[in-house]
Amino acid sequence: VQLQASGGGLVQAGGSLRLSCVASGLMFSNYAMGWFRQAPGKEREFVAGISRNGDTTRDAESVKGRFTISRDNAKNTVYLQMNSLKFEDTAVYFCVAVRYGGTWHVDAMDYWGQGTLVTVSS
Repeated sequence: VQLQASGGGLVQAGGSLRLSCVASGLMFSNYAMGWFRQAPGKEREFVAGISRNGDTTRDAESVKGRFTISRDNAKNTVYLQMNSLKFEDTAVYFCVAVRYGGTWHVDAMDYWGQGTLVTVSS
């Protein structure tokens, strides 16, 4: 299984980025998908998750109203649209897949991508 994330980069505060994650080696529509992030010196934290068919999403309080997760099952891809970026959003963002939903705890994820770095300049 591979989760290939892309779209990270350097952006000014207030700007936008869209992350993409292409999954291979698994039946994509059978997995809930999500994003976690890890800032320097901090623990990995949940950002957003989306159900298998895309009808349910969940966001961390810190990104509500600014980030939107979506998926395209025909393309085996999950997206994270990030708007109104803040300095504190700076982190490595990881794409995850989980077969059985119900929790977005870091230890419950089945597969992790390699991460893509997002740097927000203040």
